[in-house]
This record gives sequence, structure tokens and C-alpha cells, in this order.
Amino acid sequence: MRLTTPRVPCVGPSEWTPEQAEGMGREAADLQGNLSDSDDVFNLLKAMANHPALCSAWMGFSTHLLFDDSNTLPPREREMIILRIGWLCQSGYEFGQHILLSQKAGVNKAEIVAVSKGAGDPIWDDHMRAVMTAVDELHSDAFITDATWAQLKKKYDDKQIMDLIFTVGQYNMLSMALNSMGVQLDDGVPEYKSYLAE
Repeated sequence: MRLTTPRVPCVGPSEWTPEQAEGMGREAADLQGNLSDSDDVFNLLKAMANHPALCSAWMGFSTHLLFDDSNTLPPREREMIILRIGWLCQSGYEFGQHILLSQKAGVNKAEIVAVSKGAGDPIWDDHMRAVMTAVDELHSDAFITDATWAQLKKKYDDKQIMDLIFTVGQYNMLSMALNSMGVQLDDGVPEYKSYLAE
């Protein structure tokens, strides 16, 4: 974690105004499903409760990339893309949350460790090496090179490459927010450097 204390406070459901409760309740349900405990809300959403209008605008885009069937990326590959950009941004919250989400999508520990090492890890086939390279290129230069694009096109269509680009952009932005606002890990989320060292 870049910060050990939040800069933006977490506002829990018991503290929400009626307007926050209406909007944030929908966002929590969209992100986390039907919650049995109204206080069981991710710290990310508790921080975003400070700006419900921003949260509402952002959630539509985020939901497409993370959950909607309209995202054309295979879930396993989407999760490894998110892990890679979270690693490049050194976002402990992002990487930690997506350790758990990636495992649900079938990503194993060796692949999670390989994500932290990047395209050069020998675990990757040509396609996943290109995916990791594309994430790195977007992060470092905001551009996928011709060679990487050509390799991606061997398996991905244009929609899938567009979803890759926008997924990297979304989680780069989210990592900036999480790091800078000091959003702390939720209970049960692994500290990513400790997890990788196990």
C-alpha cells in the first residue's frame, strides 16, 4: 500500500444521507450483488460515497468492463490484464482485490506470479505474451505498437482489442484514485507483495 491511512474517508452505509443511500445502494448492488449485510460494502465504494455523482457516472463504464456480457474479453484474460496494470501502478488495493477475482475466473497462483514479472516470464504462450506486452506499452507510451497489434490480431478481433485498451485505461485510472485517496484493503483481501512471496 502506498499509504497506510486514507486521505479520503470511508463513509459507511450507516452514515449515508438519503441521497447517498439511494445512489450508493444501487452502485453497491451492481458491484457486489445482493448484500446480506448493509455494512458489507467495499472500501472503494465507501470512499466513492464522498462523490456519488462521480461514482454513478464511473460505475456504468466499470460494470461493462468487469461484468457485462458485452465485454468481449475472456474472463481469465481480462483478470490478468487488470492484475498487470494494477502491478504496473503498484496499486495494492487493485492487485489484492483481483487476486481474489482472478482466482474465481480460473487464474492460478503461478499465473498471478507471472503477471508481476510481465511478458518475459516463460509461462506465457505467444498470445498472452502479446497481451502482457500490450498492457505494458499502453502504460508506458499510451500506444500499442504494430508488432504487438499484429500478434493480438491472431486471436483477438477489433472489439476484443478495444476492450483490452479500455480495460487498461479504466484500471490505470482506478489505480491512480485508489493509490492517491489511500483506500485501504478490505477484510480478507491479501496484501499483494506478501502473497507473491509465499
